[in-house]
Amino acid sequence: MGMKGFVEGGIAAVVAGCTTHPLDLIKVRMQLQGETVRYAPRAVRGALDAATGVASLPRHPALRTPPRPGPIALVAQILRTEGPAALFSGVSATMLRQTLYSTTRMGLYDVLKKKWSPSGDGAALPVHLQVAAALVAGAVGAAVGNPADMAMVRMQADGQLPLAERRNYRSVIDAIARTVRQEGLRSLWRGSSLTVNRAMIVTASQLVTYDQAKEAILQRRGAGSDGLGTHVAASLTAGLVASAASNPVDVVKTRVMNMKVEPGRPPRYSGATDCALKTVRAEGFMALYKGFIPTLSRQGPFTIVLFVTLEQVRKLLKDF
Repeated sequence: MGMKGFVEGGIAAVVAGCTTHPLDLIKVRMQLQGETVRYAPRAVRGALDAATGVASLPRHPALRTPPRPGPIALVAQILRTEGPAALFSGVSATMLRQTLYSTTRMGLYDVLKKKWSPSGDGAALPVHLQVAAALVAGAVGAAVGNPADMAMVRMQADGQLPLAERRNYRSVIDAIARTVRQEGLRSLWRGSSLTVNRAMIVTASQLVTYDQAKEAILQRRGAGSDGLGTHVAASLTAGLVASAASNPVDVVKTRVMNMKVEPGRPPRYSGATDCALKTVRAEGFMALYKGFIPTLSRQGPFTIVLFVTLEQVRKLLKDF
C-alpha cells in the first residue's frame, strides 16, 4: 500500500514536469540575469578602477546592466538565437529530477500522513502534522534528487552563456558524469542545503495548501463537488502560495548551482548566504524575486497538472 503513493506521485510529477519545462527554463534564465556584468575578470576590474578611480564595480558606467528582457521577450530571443528545441533544453534532467525528487517527496508525504493519522488513512490529520510530514518528505526528496536538479539548472542555463563557456551537455547522464570528472563527486550536491530548504518550503506550502484548500471547498460545497473544478481551484491556490514562499531560495539555489568552479580560482560564491548578500547588495532586495512571474507562470500550471493528474491516477489505481 505504501508504494502506491510513490507510483501515483511519480507519474503525476513526470507528466507535470515535462509539460511545464519551457516555463521552468525561462524562470532559470531570468534568475541568472545580472550575474555576468557584476563579476568581470579581475584584470577588467583593475583597469576600470584605475581609469575611473571608482572601486565599486556596479557603479562603473561601462559595466551598467543592459536592459533585461521580460518573459515574452526572452522566449522570442531564445527562439531567434537557439531555435524552438532550446525551450526543452535539459528536459531529460527534468524527467530524472521528477522521478527522484517528486516521487520521493509525494510518496513519503502520503506514507507519513497515513502513519500519523488516527484513522490510518491520512484523514483528520492536524495541520501541524501535515506540515511536519511535508517538511520531512521535501527534505528527503531534495537530497535524493539534487544531482539531477543541478544538471537541469546547468542544461537550462547553457544557452545564454558565451559560446566559449558553454558546457554543451548531451544528456543528463553526460552532465552528471562530466561534473563528477571535472569537479568531483561532492559537486553533485553543491547547493544541496538550498535545494533541501526550497523543497521543504515548496512541499509544505504546495501539498498542505492543496489539502487544506480542497478540504475547505468540499466542506462548503459538499462531497459531490470533488471533481475537476475543485482540483483546479485548490491547485491554483497551492501554486500561488508555493511560488511566493520559495522564490528567494530558488534564485540563490539557481545561481549557486550554475556557478563554475575552476581549479586555482576562488568560487564566485562561498555559499548560500554569500550569494544572497552579493545579490542583494549589487541588485537590490527584489533581485531575490527575479523570475517570479515565470515562477508563478510555471508553478501554477505545474501544480494544476500535478494534482489533476494525481487525482486521475488515483482513480485508475484505486483497486490496486
